[in-house]
Order: sequence, then structure tokens, then C-alpha cells
Amino acid sequence: MKKLLFVHFLKDTLIFFLLISFSLGLIVWVIQAVNYLDFMTEDGHGFYVYFSYTIYNFPKIIHRILPFVFFISLFYQINRYELKNELIIFWISGVSRLQFVRAILSFSIFFFIFQIILGAYISPFGQDKARNFIRNSNVDFFPLLFQEGKFIDVVQNLTIYIESEKPVGVYNNIFLKEDNFKDKNISKVIYAKNAVLRNDKNARYLELNNGDVLNVGASNTNNFSFEKIDFDLSQYTSKSTSFPKIQELNNSLLIKCFNHNLQGKTNRLESKIMICDKGSFKNIKEELFKRFYKPVYLPLLSLLACLIFFTSKEDVKFTFYKYIIFSTGIMAIVISEITVRYVSNILGLYFFIIFPLFAIFSLYIFIHIKSKKNN
Repeated sequence: MKKLLFVHFLKDTLIFFLLISFSLGLIVWVIQAVNYLDFMTEDGHGFYVYFSYTIYNFPKIIHRILPFVFFISLFYQINRYELKNELIIFWISGVSRLQFVRAILSFSIFFFIFQIILGAYISPFGQDKARNFIRNSNVDFFPLLFQEGKFIDVVQNLTIYIESEKPVGVYNNIFLKEDNFKDKNISKVIYAKNAVLRNDKNARYLELNNGDVLNVGASNTNNFSFEKIDFDLSQYTSKSTSFPKIQELNNSLLIKCFNHNLQGKTNRLESKIMICDKGSFKNIKEELFKRFYKPVYLPLLSLLACLIFFTSKEDVKFTFYKYIIFSTGIMAIVISEITVRYVSNILGLYFFIIFPLFAIFSLYIFIHIKSKKNN
């Protein structure tokens, strides 16, 4: 009987958690997706790159909102059971408040493990996959980039100016400045009376008509006129950041860099995707604690939500106690977000490690004492 009661409560909480996680995550995802429209409107990437990038960032959103949704779900379900007198069924069935707290604490351990897996493996993998779409894509949305009377320099080593587009698809008085990929002192300036954007299966290019080409070298210049030439655009990539951020790197690289700096080595450790030095040590340390230790706040949040067990809806101060408990839970989440940024400082590190453990131990002792008094 007791087991069925616990299963029923935890099932209700899990369903509510999944519903809120998906709903809130979807809202945040849509807001971020709108912000990522710059990939198409300014950086020249196509819809496939844009959509793939936003989809692979969804696990990061769930990882960030999980502590808040977890606390809200527990708080809501315990409060709902109290208001509907369903908690009385537990007490009548011989379930003590301490037994209920232990069941919820065990439930929070499941989320603790899930949060570590999500933050340390799934989210970095998703963000890295999203970044790969930027790294491996060329600028395939040039028509949206071409704007009348503006200098366009969102692609590397190429600046474009168009005086007008008339009729649609025909660019008049177009200037292109192409910088040499290896030597910035060498460039090419092209003027064309008009141009048309062409596509075939293998390339995207501008068909330039009636213009001049000026080649600027380090020591000499030359120019020539043309009636028609094709300017290949498929070789150009966006200026969008393609180098991986720390939160996108896998754990082995971060731990290797962390140990390298922890041992006091002065040489700089480099790889193809990261540079490990003293400047990056602070951010790497913060990221590792965020992935592997910050989830310890979940058991603390579960104990805070359980404090509702020790006040009754018949108490005139019940609503006041609920607000205090809810506010304390939100404060704990805020503290976890703020203190993780100070783990590079020795005092900040000690506080970040000790505070949640001390709070969990203190709350559990308090709950244990209160449970004996209520039984």
C-alpha cells in the first residue's frame, strides 16, 4: 500500500515535470530561435543550418531550466496534495513524514544523475554538433544579404557593395573587394555594371557583366576590362564564430587542461580546438564544477519543498509559510548560479562546495527532529 502511494505521487510529479519542462523549454527555444535568425539575415546561412543549429541547442535549454522546473514540480505537487487532503491518506496508511522525505530525496538523486549526464555529455555534444553546422557550411543565402546601398562584409575576405537592384535579381553598379586569404597586402577590386546570382549543382556564383578588375599587389597593380566573368561565391564562409566555446568541449579535454594548470605547468597546451593556458583555466574550472557539482543543489531543493509537510492548510499562516519556502527555493537556485562564477576564487570555491552540503545536512536534521515530534 505504501509503495503504491509513493509511486502515485512520484508519477504525478514526473508527469508534471515533463509537461512544464517541455512547455517552458519550447518557449525559451522559440525566443532563442528568433535571436538566431541573424544566421540567415546577417550571416548568410541557409534555413537548414539555422534550423539544425537551434534544434541541437535544445538540450542546453533543458539543462539550464531543470533545477527551477524540478523545484516547481515538487513544490506544486506537495502543495496540491495538502490542499486536496491527499497527504492525510499517507499519514493514515502509516507513512511517516520522514519516510516521505526519504522517498522524495531518493527521487531527487535520479534527477541529480540525469542533470550530470545532461550537462556533462548530452548538452556539450549537442552544442558541438550545432557549431559543426556553422563550421562546415558556406554562405548559402546570398540573396538575403544583398541590400541596396550597403557595404556587406559578413563573409571572410570579401566586401560587396550594390547600388541598386532593378529589376529583382539584377544588381546594378556592383563593387567587390576580395582580400587574399594568405597575404592581406594583396587584394582584388571588381566593378561591374550589372550582375546576376547564378546557381548550379556544384557552385554558386555571380555572373558579372561589363566591368573592370583591379589587382592590387604589395609592389605593383594592374587592371583589365571584361564583358562577362563568373565570380565564384561557394568558397566563402561566414564570419560566424566557428571555434568551439568551452561549454561545447568534451570532458576529457577540460579535465586534461584543468590538471595541466593545477600542476602549475607554465607551458601552453594546445590542440586543434582549444588553447589551454592560465587565461582559460578560470572558465574551464567553472565549467567543470557547473557540470559535475552544481546538480548537488537538486537534493537541497527537494528538502526545501518537503518543508510543506510540517505545516497544515488549517494553519492561518499556511500561505505565508508557502511563500517563505518557495522564496527560499528560488534563492537557492540563484545562489547556485551566482556562486559557480566565483569558483576560481578560493573563498568562492569553498562556499560553493560547502554551502549545499551543509544546507542539506542541516535541513535533514531539522526534518528528522520535526518528524519525531509529529509522530
